[in-house]
Amino acid sequence: MYQNIFDTHAHYDDERFDGDREALLDALPAKGVVAVVNAASDMKTSASGLALARAYDYFYCAAGVHPHEAGSFAPGDLDAIAGYARDPKVVAVGEIGLDYHYDFSPRDVQQQVFEAQLGLANDLGMPVIIHDREAHADTLALLRKYRPKGILHCFSGSAEMAGEILKLGMYLAFGGAVTFKNAKKPAEAAAAVPLDRLLVETDCPYMTPEPFRGRRCDSSLIPHTAERLAAIKGISAQELLDITCQNARSVYQLD
Repeated sequence: MYQNIFDTHAHYDDERFDGDREALLDALPAKGVVAVVNAASDMKTSASGLALARAYDYFYCAAGVHPHEAGSFAPGDLDAIAGYARDPKVVAVGEIGLDYHYDFSPRDVQQQVFEAQLGLANDLGMPVIIHDREAHADTLALLRKYRPKGILHCFSGSAEMAGEILKLGMYLAFGGAVTFKNAKKPAEAAAAVPLDRLLVETDCPYMTPEPFRGRRCDSSLIPHTAERLAAIKGISAQELLDITCQNARSVYQLD
């Protein structure tokens, strides 16, 4: 059985876990999972993620407003995020960023909310968890402007973009998509990321790796992602899990 599984991005407060959340989270440590960070999408999920983090020793969370929810961003939300950040279980601002695929919020509003949270994270000295979907140029421009610490989650850019993110000192996380049969672009990007900047994640309940696509994802499935990344890197899956666990502890300041 694999050890040192650190799931850097999950959504265990999602309704798809309502039927068995407690049993599942109780069982994960026995499956080699040593830590999970639950990402938020708004103030409600910032609160629910923190409640889970307080309930499980191995569990942490982030607080922030996702680009899908940027249109509902309220004047007091920055202060609320800063308030959450005072809790030692809150290890990042996120997930924040830009999403031009769905455009659930106007792009200019997404950018304003993203910038506000990047500035807050820098003021707090906290890492960020970045969501970037079909918004690579604008995401990169704002990251160059603010130069935050943190993670590009579920990285979907090219190897060339990965290189630009690495120049900023950030980490790149890969999930189940790298295992998909036609996942040439994620594999090329992963090959371009040095081992000391690589992370693994689930984004559960989404992005279930092969051979389990179509079912709900959870942190116990990370070994399938790790095995694919390890093959790309030419190392064992356990070595990759050991390295990515230490990387996650470093970026989330848990050392």
